Amino acid sequence: MSTTPDPATITYEQMMALFLETRERMEESDRKWREMKEDIKEANQRHGKLSDRIGDLILAMVYGGIKRLFRNLGYDFDVINQKYNFGNKELDIYGEVDLFLENGELALLVEVKTNLSVNDVKEHQERLEDFRLVADAKNDKRRFIAAVGGGVVQKNVREFALKQGMFVVQQSGENVEILAPKGKPKIW
Repeated sequence: MSTTPDPATITYEQMMALFLETRERMEESDRKWREMKEDIKEANQRHGKLSDRIGDLILAMVYGGIKRLFRNLGYDFDVINQKYNFGNKELDIYGEVDLFLENGELALLVEVKTNLSVNDVKEHQERLEDFRLVADAKNDKRRFIAAVGGGVVQKNVREFALKQGMFVVQQSGENVEILAPKGKPKIW
């Protein structure tokens, strides 16, 4: 690094050298900034892929025994679908449910998250309202009940979901368990 000359005695050559040195530093700084942004972008992509894999693992964990667990609670579902899409063009409503279990007269819509939050429960409630609108537009008179699940379900989230009339699917040691809302589950 060069020393800064006295402004009163600076020559044209010294001034040009300072400009060139400043420009080189700025270009180096810009290059490092672009590299850092690219590193952050790559890290975010890796994190997203890892989150997706963990989410898939949690969904598989819930999927594995959910029919049997609900049968133990008195609900016998014939069909189970993963990543069930629904929609209605006229209503401009579209959505997806992680797990959709049905038996002809009753269907269970399950949303599964890695770390379930109160906001996830609220979003699932909105999804259920949309699903009901789409079903009504098709003259589908089935009753719909709901469950939320997660690899991590905090006590306040579990209590909130249960108060909303939803089942809660959660990990319990090496197993998955289903907690039922007090009384009857909410029907959509």
